[in-house]
Amino acid sequence: MNRSSVSRNPQSNNGDLRKMAIVLLGPPGAGKGTQARKLGARYNFPRISTGDILREAVKNETVLGKKARRYMEAGDLVPDVLVDAIVKARVARKDCASGFILDGYPRTIHQAEFLERILSGKHKILAIGIRVRNDVLLDRLAGRWTCPKCAKIFNADSRPSSGGSSCDECDSPLVHRKDDSASIVEERLLVYHKETEPLIQYYQSRGCYAEVDGERPVDKIYRSLTGLLRAGKPNRHSTVA
Repeated sequence: MNRSSVSRNPQSNNGDLRKMAIVLLGPPGAGKGTQARKLGARYNFPRISTGDILREAVKNETVLGKKARRYMEAGDLVPDVLVDAIVKARVARKDCASGFILDGYPRTIHQAEFLERILSGKHKILAIGIRVRNDVLLDRLAGRWTCPKCAKIFNADSRPSSGGSSCDECDSPLVHRKDDSASIVEERLLVYHKETEPLIQYYQSRGCYAEVDGERPVDKIYRSLTGLLRAGKPNRHSTVA
């Protein structure tokens, strides 16, 4: 694969990123949430995590949460009709007008097509895949701890919280998510490879897909992502190591 060309001019950031929908793709545990938060803080884009929205709904036992619970606890994808409604309502809000980051959506071709319809050409889509091998993901998720309040993610081995068993951002007790258990993670990976990996070809065919190596340190992955965003649009089938 060809390397993508990356602009070195930081002054081009705002112009290139105007009206951009950044889609982060990757298997569970690839680091999408961590990178989405860092990118959102840098570019002042809202991070839209359908997973976080659904988990909050389950926790609060809303109508949506009750419908989604059984799918999530089994490691299955929540039906498109539920997730599409969440995304449509969220991207219509004013804070998404200049651009936004999608973490965990779309996960199917149907969802990708739905996203294009609701954006109606108002935002330029840039899809970036974070590539990580399955054995690395299983090791990561075994040690992953999440803050239920601010959604910050830690790893007991590679990135522990300086607050010990509490979040070093908001001091909430950390939790090991039920869907991070080994059996459910394996099922989630099977679902990802079957349902979500086809999105790579979908976005490649539209010339708006790039990929980064997600097995490196968080800051190196972040630099690769910001480089791609400065470029505004990757060369077709581009990869950043």
